[in-house]
Amino acid sequence: MTDRVELKGIEVYAKHGVLEFEQAQAQIFRVDVTAYTDLSKAGASDDLADTLDYGELAIQVRDIVGTESHALIERVAESVAGVVLGHEMVERAVVTIHKPEAPVDAVVGDISVTIDRAR
Repeated sequence: MTDRVELKGIEVYAKHGVLEFEQAQAQIFRVDVTAYTDLSKAGASDDLADTLDYGELAIQVRDIVGTESHALIERVAESVAGVVLGHEMVERAVVTIHKPEAPVDAVVGDISVTIDRAR
């Protein structure tokens, strides 16, 4: 399947991290989601009911990242993938969690993890 819906740069303030202060103080996370699904029916019908509602998906991703708290962003990515794959029409989900303010002792423009999950 090569058809896809992509959401890039969903910004969420959340509490994810191994260090104690990361669990106490929210920091910015950015989430990219690619949902692989057949878009041919929607392309023919021009009906929102025949496609993945990216507005709804963005809110679901924002809510899961913002309300859960995990030590690892790998776990955050798994939660997001679960939400994406929860949409029956989605066959595959690629999720990237960016943690630009990760506490590392180096100058780094961005730190992220990407997972690729399918049904």
